[in-house]
Amino acid sequence: MRAVAYVNALKVISVHARISSLSDSTLCVHIVLSLSIQFTLQGTCQSCGAGGPNLWACLQVGDCPYVGCGESSSDHSTLHAQAEKHNLTVNLTTFRIWCYVCEREVFLEQGPQVPQSASGAGSEPAPQPVGHHLKAVPIAVAEEEAWLRFLLFEGLTGMKNIGNSCYMNAALQALSNCPPLTQFFLDCSGLVRTDKKPALCKSYQKLISELWHKKRPSYVVPTSLSHGIKLVNPMFRGYAQQDTQEFLRCLMDQLHEELKEPLTECSMSREGSDGEETRDGDRSPSEDDFLSCDSGSSSDRGEGGAAGDGEPLLQDTCDGARAPAGGTAGVGVAPQRQVFPPDTFLSPMNLSAQLQLSARKKKQSHYRSVISDIFDGSILSLVQCLTCDRVSTTVETFQDLSLPIPGKEDLAKLHSSIHQNLPVKTGLSPDTYGSQGWIPFIMDSIRRWFWGPMVTLEDCLAAFFAADELKGDNMYSCERCKKLRNGVKYCKVLRLPEILCIHLKRFRHEIMYSFKISSHVSFPLEGLDMQPFLAKESPSQVATYDLLSVICHHGTAGSGHYVAYCQNVINGQWYEFDDQYVTEVHETVVQNAEAYVLFYRKSSEESVRERQKVVALANMKEPSLLQFYISREWLNKFNTFAEPGPISNHTFLCQHGGIPPFKYHYIDDLVVIVPQNVWEYLYNSFGGGPAVNHLYMCTICQVEIEALAKRRKTEIDTFIKLNKEFQAEEAPAVILCISMQWFREWEGFVKGKDNEPPGPIDNSKIGVMKGGHIQLKQGADYGQISEETWQYLLGIYGGGPEIAVRQTVAPADPGSLHGERKIEAETRAL
Repeated sequence: MRAVAYVNALKVISVHARISSLSDSTLCVHIVLSLSIQFTLQGTCQSCGAGGPNLWACLQVGDCPYVGCGESSSDHSTLHAQAEKHNLTVNLTTFRIWCYVCEREVFLEQGPQVPQSASGAGSEPAPQPVGHHLKAVPIAVAEEEAWLRFLLFEGLTGMKNIGNSCYMNAALQALSNCPPLTQFFLDCSGLVRTDKKPALCKSYQKLISELWHKKRPSYVVPTSLSHGIKLVNPMFRGYAQQDTQEFLRCLMDQLHEELKEPLTECSMSREGSDGEETRDGDRSPSEDDFLSCDSGSSSDRGEGGAAGDGEPLLQDTCDGARAPAGGTAGVGVAPQRQVFPPDTFLSPMNLSAQLQLSARKKKQSHYRSVISDIFDGSILSLVQCLTCDRVSTTVETFQDLSLPIPGKEDLAKLHSSIHQNLPVKTGLSPDTYGSQGWIPFIMDSIRRWFWGPMVTLEDCLAAFFAADELKGDNMYSCERCKKLRNGVKYCKVLRLPEILCIHLKRFRHEIMYSFKISSHVSFPLEGLDMQPFLAKESPSQVATYDLLSVICHHGTAGSGHYVAYCQNVINGQWYEFDDQYVTEVHETVVQNAEAYVLFYRKSSEESVRERQKVVALANMKEPSLLQFYISREWLNKFNTFAEPGPISNHTFLCQHGGIPPFKYHYIDDLVVIVPQNVWEYLYNSFGGGPAVNHLYMCTICQVEIEALAKRRKTEIDTFIKLNKEFQAEEAPAVILCISMQWFREWEGFVKGKDNEPPGPIDNSKIGVMKGGHIQLKQGADYGQISEETWQYLLGIYGGGPEIAVRQTVAPADPGSLHGERKIEAETRAL
C-alpha cells in the first residue's frame, strides 16, 4: 500500500512541476499559493481510518500531510479544509484538484493560444479541415504520461445523487458514452426543437453539453432532467429506488416523441418492408420465461401522444374504468408502453381488437427520430402450425433485447444437439480473451470448476432466439385450421440497430416475493458477432459489435446500488461512474462485472477509412464551381455510424424539392455546405440525395399551409358555435353520440397537433345491435353532440353509424292525460 502511495506522490509532484511551468493558464489564482506539496504515504483517512479510492490529500503551503476521506465516507477532507482553511486538495485516485475557495475543480490546461512557428508570424498555418462536421472519430494518442491527461478529457464528469437517483445517473452516463447520440446533441443542437412538454430533449441536451464541456466541472446535478422525467412518468416521483432499464425506456421514448418527424414517401420506399407489420394468424401467449422473445419493443414506434395543450373540446363520458398511464414501480418491471409485447402471441379473445388498433394507428406510425435511427432494430417472428404447416410472420420493432439467463439444465439443453438450432459458443479458449491475457482465462476456468459451466452472452442470445414449442396452454390459433394447434415459433433479427442495447433479466417477481439472479454472465469487450442470429433477408452488412458501456446492479431485488462502466471515446480507457465519482479502471474489472444492461456499438474499419477519405478530400481545397447542401443530421450519422445509409436530404426538403416554410427560418441548423468533390464522393458511395445547390422556400407548401390553417380555423370555430347553442338548450329533442376515440383524433388535427386529418367517423365501437336497431353500448367511450354538429362533421368526414340517446317524443292526447289524472286520483283515494 505504501508503494502505491509513493507512486501517487511522485505523480502529484509531477503535476505540481507541470503547473509551475504553465504560463497564462486557466487555473484559479489560489493554486499559485501552493508553492510546495506535502504528501503522506498512508493509504487511509487519518481521522476515521477509512480506505478506498476516494481519499483526498491536502496541498496547503507548509507542513500539512493530512489525508482524509471523501463524501462516500464521512468527508473528513472537507471538514479539514473548513477547519484549517486549507483550500487545495487532490484526489489520490483520479488526481483531480479541488479548490474550496473557487468551489470548483482546477483544470490542468493552458488557455487558448495560437502556436507560433519557428519561422515567425509570416509562416502559413497548418491547413484545417473544411467544416468540423467532416472530422473523423478522435483517435487516442499514446503518451508516457497519459494519466496526466485525465483532467483534460471530456465526458469524465460525475453526477450528484439527488436521492436514490443512482439508477438515473448510471443510465445517463451509459447513454452519454454512446458517440452517435452524444455527437448529435453536441453538433446538431439546432435540431433539438420541440413544443411538447416537458421538453425533456432540451434538458438532456443541456446535460450533455455540461458533461462534455472542455472546462467540465467535477460533477453536475441533473435536477432539470429528473424533474422532467417525473412529469412524464409518475412512477419516478419520490425518492424510492427504481429500475435503470425502466428509466432508459421511459427517457428514450420521450426523447423520440419530442424529436420525431414524419417519414416522407421517399424515405419509406427506401426502408422497404422493415417498418411494416404483416400479421397473419392468431398468437397464443407464451408463459415460458426461458425460450421466449421478450424485448422492449413497440410495433408502432412514434404512435404515442404527448400531453395536450389547452382544454379538450368535449369531456369524456366513458362509464368504464381507465387504465393508469404509467406502469407499476419495481426493480426489473418493464413499463407497459407497447401496443402488444413481442414476446407473446395474441390470443383469439384480443386479436381482433389489437388488429383494429394497429390499423387505426397505421397512418401515425411512420415517424423517425435520432433515437429510432440509433437504437431501433426489428425482429422477424415466424410461427408454423404443426398440423397444416401454415407459417405466420410478423415484423416488430425493438429498442432493446431482454435476454433470459439460462440455468444449468437450460444450458445443457441448449448445448445439446437436439436444440442446437443456432451456433452457440459452448466453451472458451485463451483466444477468446484476446489482449486480456491468461489471467482472466485462468480465473474463469477456476470459476467453471467450482460452479459449473459459465453462462456467456452468446448463451443468452441463443436462448432468446431458440425455437419455442407452442403446446398445451400455449397452443397456436391457426387461421387455416380455425382451431388451436401445436406450433413452433422462430425468431431472427431482420435489422440490426447501430447501438445494440441488451438487458439481462436478472430480476424475477413472483406473487409473494422477488429475487435476483446473480449468475455471472461473461460478455466480450470486442467482437460480439450477431451474424448467427440474423435473418437471411436482413439488409445489415455489419454484424460485429464492440462494448461501449455496461450498467451493473449491486444488491438485492428492490434495493441496491447502480454503477456504470463506460469507455471514453477520446482515449479508449475504461472508467467507473459511481454517482459523482469517476475512476479509471482496468478492462478486466469491466469483464468481471455483474452486467445488467449492456450497450454495444457496430464496429467497422471500412467506415473509419471512409471518414478519412472525406477529410482528405475536404483538405484538398480544389476550386469548385458548385457547392452542395447536405443534411447536417446525415453528416452526424456519417461521422458516428458504421452504416449511415443513403444521404437523407429529405429531412430538410419538402415533397416539391423546396424548403418547408416552417423550417426555412432555421435552415442553417439543418444543412452544411460541402465542396463538389466531397459531395460527389459521398453520393457515389452512399447514394440517396437529392442533390441540392440552391435553397428556396416552397411556395406550394406555403399555399397549402395557409389553406390548411383556414380549414382548421373554420372547423373549430363552427364546432364551438354549434356546441354553445347545444349547451344553451334546456331540453334538446335529439342528442347524438360520437366516439371520443375519433373525436380526439379530430381535435388533434384542428388544434395543429397532427398534420393529417382523421378518417371517417367511426362509431362502431360505441354501438351494439339490439332488436334490429343500433343502441349505445354500456360503458362506451362517447361524447354528446347536437344534431346540427353531427350533420356538420358528417358532411366533411362521412362515416357513422348515427346513434341517438334521446329521440323526439310525440305530444300526448289531452283526453288520455285527463284519464290518467282520474286514475291517479282514484288510486290515491283507495
